[in-house]
Amino acid sequence: MTSLTGRALRLTVYIGEDDTWHHKPLYSEIVHRAHAAGLAGASVFRGVEGFGASSRIHTCRLLSLSEDLPVAIVVVDTEERIRAFLPQLDELVAEGLVTLDECEVVRYTGRTPEPDGTGPEGKRSL
Repeated sequence: MTSLTGRALRLTVYIGEDDTWHHKPLYSEIVHRAHAAGLAGASVFRGVEGFGASSRIHTCRLLSLSEDLPVAIVVVDTEERIRAFLPQLDELVAEGLVTLDECEVVRYTGRTPEPDGTGPEGKRSL
């Protein structure tokens, strides 16, 4: 079982949906590296509209072409573990924004999958 409570650090990486690393989505590479680093978890959120340093607005509105929508990858773990992960982002993120915020984890618990890949209720774990 995984558990994390109390003071933590939230890492948020803002990039474009079309950003790639070795021909695969950059957001996927960041999530996989966070997993390999043993971080508590990572989530990717796709934005519907936004702009960054280029000042070009990216949107998914019906009458507009949806191209390179904003993506945010959020990772929360202890400060020590997040800061140890930052050098990997230096290698991966050529254009984008990386922020760190102190936060408090009120409740975070996970479960260890059974050997057959299911959780305690027999449901398949992601």
